[in-house]
Amino acid sequence: MSNENPLLCDIESGICGVESSDSNSTVLNIEAKAEPIKIVYFTDPICSSCWGIEPQLRRLKLEYGSDVEVEYHMGGLLKDWSYNSGGISKPSDVAHHWDEVSHHYEMPIDGDVWLEDPLSSSYPPSIAFKAAEIQDKQKAILFLRKIREMVFLEKKNITKWEYLEKAANEVGLNVQQLKQDFDGEAKELFKKDLILAREMGVRGFPSLFFSDTSKNVLFMYGARPYNEFITKLTALTPNIQPQVFKSDWKSLFQKYNTLTAKEFAVLRNQTFTNAEEVLKQLTKDNLLEVFQTKNGAIWKIK
Repeated sequence: MSNENPLLCDIESGICGVESSDSNSTVLNIEAKAEPIKIVYFTDPICSSCWGIEPQLRRLKLEYGSDVEVEYHMGGLLKDWSYNSGGISKPSDVAHHWDEVSHHYEMPIDGDVWLEDPLSSSYPPSIAFKAAEIQDKQKAILFLRKIREMVFLEKKNITKWEYLEKAANEVGLNVQQLKQDFDGEAKELFKKDLILAREMGVRGFPSLFFSDTSKNVLFMYGARPYNEFITKLTALTPNIQPQVFKSDWKSLFQKYNTLTAKEFAVLRNQTFTNAEEVLKQLTKDNLLEVFQTKNGAIWKIK
């Protein structure tokens, strides 16, 4: 994977790779915490495989949120375009690949952003996430979700401050403070994330380290189905039990402002086709509104 272009994600393994790592081994140094399970999650705002596991992470938080803490770190997927590898040498080469990834994960991704307004790097939105975390970690996760929707569905170049500012406003962040931290402390925090990723042997995304209070660690690499997340949890904490949550459409949309058909399906434990039919009917009934892309859609309460 280290010899491939970082944006050329392996569909079968569900991994988006990064430039070569100095470490081939995994160094595990995860501090104990109050919750039985901690997940250290290395990701990137433009990692398509990370977008592919949004359904699993959302269900995990609903079923095991009181027992599991997810700690987000930015890994630096695309520093710049100063190389030519993996059959991709320029942004336009990514467009078709993103369309393929979209169909594989059944998550809406419009690769045309790489033709219309291509990103030069994933570093600016990564730094913006670290700036958001300084203010509020929960709002930072909402911010990350929003900028992902912008780049994957709305074809917005999220390296531009105008889109980062818009996302910050929508999730209730203080934009003035965000800009100040973006230009200052957040850059150092992002560098620390990159160092931590190297120390822990991260070579692609998503990378997730599951640990318990005794510092036992299990590693998950790439996009995986929900049952594999649960296998990791139960291996560390055999007695862990899922919480019952309301899975009617209104309750889910009150919890998560926007949902794709795949997310709706995973949260309700139903097929993608059935989930999509329900969402389309709710849209016809004027209860939901839909944002359609060429490779799928996303819904929110009207």
